[in-house]
Amino acid sequence: MPPTDHPAWTALREHRRELDSLHVRDLFEADPGRFGRFHAELGDVLVDFSKHRITNVTLRLLIELAEQAQVPRWTEAMFSGERINRSEDRAVLHTALRHQAATPVLEGGRDVMPDVREVLARMRTYARAVRGGQQLGRTKLPFTDVVNIGIGGSDLGPKMVTTALAPYHHDRLRCHFVSNIDPTDVQQVLRQVDPNTTLFLIVSKTFTTQETMANARSARAWFVANTGDEAAIAKHFVAISTNHEAVSAFGIAPEATFGFWDWVGGRFSLWSAVGLSIMLVIGPQRFDELLRGAYRADEHFRHTPLAHNVPVILALLGVWYHGFWGAETHAILPYDQNLSLFPAYMQQADMESNGKQIDRDGRRVALDTGPIVWGEPGTNGQHAFYQLLHQGTRLVPCDFLAAANSHAPLGAQHEILLSNFFAQTEALMRGRSREEAAALLDNSSAASLSPDRRELLTAATSFHGNRPSTSILYPLLTPGILGSLIALYEHKIFVQGLIWEVNSFDQMGVELGKTLAQDVLRDLEGEAPVSSHDASTNALINAYKRMRSR
Repeated sequence: MPPTDHPAWTALREHRRELDSLHVRDLFEADPGRFGRFHAELGDVLVDFSKHRITNVTLRLLIELAEQAQVPRWTEAMFSGERINRSEDRAVLHTALRHQAATPVLEGGRDVMPDVREVLARMRTYARAVRGGQQLGRTKLPFTDVVNIGIGGSDLGPKMVTTALAPYHHDRLRCHFVSNIDPTDVQQVLRQVDPNTTLFLIVSKTFTTQETMANARSARAWFVANTGDEAAIAKHFVAISTNHEAVSAFGIAPEATFGFWDWVGGRFSLWSAVGLSIMLVIGPQRFDELLRGAYRADEHFRHTPLAHNVPVILALLGVWYHGFWGAETHAILPYDQNLSLFPAYMQQADMESNGKQIDRDGRRVALDTGPIVWGEPGTNGQHAFYQLLHQGTRLVPCDFLAAANSHAPLGAQHEILLSNFFAQTEALMRGRSREEAAALLDNSSAASLSPDRRELLTAATSFHGNRPSTSILYPLLTPGILGSLIALYEHKIFVQGLIWEVNSFDQMGVELGKTLAQDVLRDLEGEAPVSSHDASTNALINAYKRMRSR
């Protein structure tokens, strides 16, 4: 049934009205033990959700909503290999890529784990050879640079993880990423590397992705032009693809080709051979730690009761604000510079998964789905957009993430960083009343100002507060912790999709623009004016042709 028809949804709508005058500051003052009831742990990851506009009743009703949406049944269906991606008739088994137990994972009655382990073993062997200097380039020199050429999940996932785990990088290997079809992207990277010591990874399941293959051909042409050695393509290029014929035609050797499966969605693929760039720079052992961290989150999600299940709780909080409080966006704010790309990665994971208007049965959805996800690292964001978070008219639920320890300790800087992490969530929750603002003015140089000026400053320096936030704290950003964080958010997104009744694992909206781009590309090849599109598109294309001719 539509989510709005669930009894819990109706009860939540009534409950929401009861909380109109609720202020979380008052809840803390009335209940010193609030944190104890509204926090959870996933291994070494502490998740505090006590600063939300919720009571025990709210959480109980949200859990009932998850039960009525059959979250446990769908969860088990996903882990069991059922074809829950109905539109594409596929299983959803990215969790198999990090499965650590000896038990089978079935897809269509067949255990996929032997294939998963075989590809991982080949990746480990190849990575050790590159890192150890046994796998050499055309001039018998070890590789110094790895260039990953992909787009979407074939780029952003590995790029985010290699950035996050920079403290674990190999001393000799630098990692670069090319994704944009804009020639500036590939040219900027190629200017930084030596063809004789560069290893290129071409990541495209079909080996036909337009942007990826255009960049791959440019890199190939650059390599041949600078070395005069086309035969060395086999030493310097690797394919992550299942199109063996096209890979061979490109010049890549079979032993340098790594495959993955159609039950792995692009935005969930970093755990597969798509993550070869990760393994090359952090090593097989650290990559295995990344997988184990994700597996811990998988086991927690699969087996923990809903009331204590971290991904489920975070998903329900998002549904609560999006469906009942009118929140349209969600901010992810890591106070950890190594997680600088984490908001962008989660933006793709969430918005590509749940930005849907058709439900699992092909009907138009009856409510808004999929928040706009955005964010930047703290403390930079405090000097950019936090003004809107604190005093703007829009409600923006926020996730704050921070490590208790730094990989790069320097004086008191990490303590300053963490003081802001703690203070911002408190400030968003508490706010500042008009009485508190007036008292501050009384004790400052503003005390002598005119009454009108004082009134204006009192209003301007007052904050209502009551802005919800989740705090996620962990000891240190290790591969294992990162794996748990990523998997935690993956499952949160899945649960929200279940409640909103959408298929979180297709991305049909991405395809239309690709199809039209092929038609437009043909129109751009000639000089004649174009008239086959709408008036705006025709005018823009013709203006482009005039500008190009100059």
